[in-house]
Amino acid sequence: QVQLVESGGGLVQFGGSLRLSCAASEKINSYNMGWFRQGPGEARELVARITVFGVTNYGDSVRGCVIISRDNAKKTVYLQMNSLKPEDTAVYYCNAQHWQQLSNDYWGQGTQVTVSA
Repeated sequence: QVQLVESGGGLVQFGGSLRLSCAASEKINSYNMGWFRQGPGEARELVARITVFGVTNYGDSVRGCVIISRDNAKKTVYLQMNSLKPEDTAVYYCNAQHWQQLSNDYWGQGTQVTVSA
């Protein structure tokens, strides 16, 4: 069981930046890591994902404004978000999925990001 703890959320003004962190309780070397978000009344959507090989992919709505990275030694994944807009307001969740055993799929509790106009 991998426990994930997100941090770094908060209130930011339009055009501002935030860096989210996701700290894992165990080594993440074998896990594809991702960030998802869920806005009020909306479905959860992919923000960014980074595989065990370091390959990244981004959601269409955020591409060009976010960068995902991982530090396996620190058991941490980061999400750098720039040029934030009010529509980026959401709870951001960290996800870890074992790259071979897909049923080993874990979520954090989420961190709130609020962007003011």
